[in-house]
Amino acid sequence: MKFQMIHENYNVQDLDRSLRFYEKALGLREKRRTSAPDGSFTICYVGNDRADFELELTWLRDHTGKPYDLGEDEFHLAFRTDDFAAAHRLHKEMNCICFENPEMGIYFIEDPDGYWLEILPPKE
Repeated sequence: MKFQMIHENYNVQDLDRSLRFYEKALGLREKRRTSAPDGSFTICYVGNDRADFELELTWLRDHTGKPYDLGEDEFHLAFRTDDFAAAHRLHKEMNCICFENPEMGIYFIEDPDGYWLEILPPKE
């Protein structure tokens, strides 16, 4: 039996804001979307041409408006970049770097809803 990772879901408060963030910060673009006929939810899948894996962004009309409870920020999604220095400059300019670990050579950015995304340098 074999399994393939397909997507991970993040619930978001403002879908347009999240789409802008993911495109600017990570080059992820909308691939497709599904909306409920009654307008109660919209699911938008973002990705790029480097991997089949997608990030599912879900907006729920009836969400309370409070930030989602993300626990203790102990989970994250990781991205490897081919130009670590340029990525770091962009994310610093976007003011979205939330944690850096120079000893490990990595850093994390935070999306508009508080999800952490790890940025890794190219594999050596």
